[in-house]
Amino acid sequence: MENNNMDFTMKFEAQKENEFSEREVVEKVYKALTEKGYNPVNQLVGYFLSGDPSYITSHNNARSIIRKFERDELLEEIIRAYVEGK
Repeated sequence: MENNNMDFTMKFEAQKENEFSEREVVEKVYKALTEKGYNPVNQLVGYFLSGDPSYITSHNNARSIIRKFERDELLEEIIRAYVEGK
């Protein structure tokens, strides 16, 4: 009979789900919206105010990418970039 030691706790660390930073997400989504002929500022404002992902095109997987972050996290990055002039 094999001795299974169950007196310890295994540690599991999941890999971070987001392969892009907040800044990269905003840039990629902005570019995708522009490529599809939308006004990216209007579309992003609509998304941030409503939370409705249909404001974001699925072109280049933009809709999926933007939903990997909470809206407030993305807004923080936009404001930070604006204030810092980047």
